[in-house]
Amino acid sequence: MSKGVLGAVLTALVVLGAGTTAGAVGETGGGTGGGTAGDAVGEAAGQVAGLVAGEVMGAAEADLAHHGHVSLWDGRVGVWLVTENHGPSDVVDATVRLAFSAPMAGGQELPPGCLWSSSRVVSCRTGALPDGGAAGELALDLRAVGRPQELTVDVSTAWRSGGVDRNSVNDRHRVLVLATGDPYVF
Repeated sequence: MSKGVLGAVLTALVVLGAGTTAGAVGETGGGTGGGTAGDAVGEAAGQVAGLVAGEVMGAAEADLAHHGHVSLWDGRVGVWLVTENHGPSDVVDATVRLAFSAPMAGGQELPPGCLWSSSRVVSCRTGALPDGGAAGELALDLRAVGRPQELTVDVSTAWRSGGVDRNSVNDRHRVLVLATGDPYVF
């Protein structure tokens, strides 16, 4: 693909993405219910841009995967997560995003490398992920506002330094969690 064609594709993506909601660039369920058409357009634009840029620039490929479990009990949310790189290339750094359908109580401390993007979203740095390597286990113990009987958690890769992930199935999960205290595996 020529640089002129790449420029035209990226310009079209910017125009398409210009009318999207905040959900397309970071927050699911940020008070608007999430799942809007803008979210879908923004996500599709990002995936197409990544694939086009990867093909044109010859970017390395790295397959990130997030696995773990989520529990909900008595208004508390526990998340245990491991991020792996199935290769074939190393990843210098990446960020995993956890978006909750219910807001979390304010003032809660997070592990090093994590930050609150909003009351419903936590973003955590994975650090370097060599080909065939994994990041250490991430453990979160959070309090939800109120005592929800269920919630959903969307787990996804928000960012990775370079590379293209052509298999996003194993790094995007939506987990429905009931307030039973049981671990819901993803």
